[in-house]
This record gives sequence, structure tokens and C-alpha cells, in this order.
Amino acid sequence: MGSADKTSSPARKARIEEMRRADQARERRNRVLVIGGTVVAVVALVAGGVFVVKSQSDDDKDTTADGKATSGHFVTGSDGVKTWKGTLGRTHVSKTVKYPTEPPVGGDHNQVWMNCNGDVYTRKLNNMNAVHSLEHGAVWVTYNSKASKADVAALAAKVKKTPYTLMSPDDDQADPIVLTAWAHQRTVTSASDPNLDKFFEKFVQGEQTPEPGAACSGGLPK
Repeated sequence: MGSADKTSSPARKARIEEMRRADQARERRNRVLVIGGTVVAVVALVAGGVFVVKSQSDDDKDTTADGKATSGHFVTGSDGVKTWKGTLGRTHVSKTVKYPTEPPVGGDHNQVWMNCNGDVYTRKLNNMNAVHSLEHGAVWVTYNSKASKADVAALAAKVKKTPYTLMSPDDDQADPIVLTAWAHQRTVTSASDPNLDKFFEKFVQGEQTPEPGAACSGGLPK
């Protein structure tokens, strides 16, 4: 598939870069709206003691019950990619979700995502935040203590060059290096494994994405 910076066709790279710029513009607009909204709220409270109630869409509803993570099982394709066959919940929940796989490939999750524009983390992430990143079309690279330092460094370099990706350690996983997208997962033998580029090419903002074009910034930075 080529080197780390050639994992996508020019058209696909352009589309992802356009989404990144739109994401950044959306974040700037949101900051302006937050400031403006704060001023309006203060004026309203001073003038008439108005109570401002924030409404949320059904998709953003925060429940207090344990989330339903998944129902189903993996089916492994001839290409080595495991696909989840069954139900993957997408409700925003506040209590801890216990996922049947490590790392998880989807399911109910926290309403805040991990930043995933080539973000490399040095600690294990909260699965509930990372799953939200998968919902936005990110590929999540995880590794355990069996992965070599050279592979970890090479993987980090690749992730940093690729929008809609994130990387973190996970000593709870069985294999040294795991690649995860929403409803899809596979292991690779090393950072030079050609299946790494193939997975990125197919699943970074791929057809499996429940919310294509959704933000990968503006979430949790660490």
C-alpha cells in the first residue's frame, strides 16, 4: 500500500482534509456561540430572572441506566478483519458500559468523544469516550506491553499524519497491536504490516461510520 503518508487516494485525502477544516471552523463557531449565549443568558437573568433550559436531541440524551453495549458476535473475513454481526447501541449514557470486547468496537458510550485528529495518547483511555470517536469515523490504534518500542514509535508517527485517527496503550487487550473502527477490528504483526495501511484506507471515515463528518476535535484532549 506504500508509505505511511500514502494510505489514501488523493480524492479521499482531500475529502478528509476538507472535513478537518470544517471541523475546525465548527469549533470556532461554537466558541463564538458559547460566548454570545453566555451574554444573553446573563442579561435575561438580570432583566426578569429567566431560567434557561437546555434541550437535547434524542441522540444526545444522557441516561442514568447502564448502557447496552452490544449484542452479537464477530465474523472474521478472508482479509483477517473481524466484523461485528449484531446490534451496537448508540445511546449516550453516564454510567459505565461493560463491553464484551477489548478494545470495544461500538456500543452505548459517553456523550464526549476523545479528540481523534491524529491524537496520540500515552495512557489507557476510557473506552466510553473512545467508542464515541469510533462513531465519528475514527480508527483507533491500541497496543500492549508486548509491542516493540520501534513499532509504537512508527505507529505514533503514522497516526499523527492521519486525520480521524487516535492511538493509546491498552494492556487489557490480548494482542500486541489492534486496529479498531466502528463494528470492525483486526490485529497486525507490526507497524510495517501492509494490513495496517489497508485498514486505514478502508475505515478512516469509511462506509461503516455512523456519523460521517462529525467532529474529531472539541472533545477530550487527554
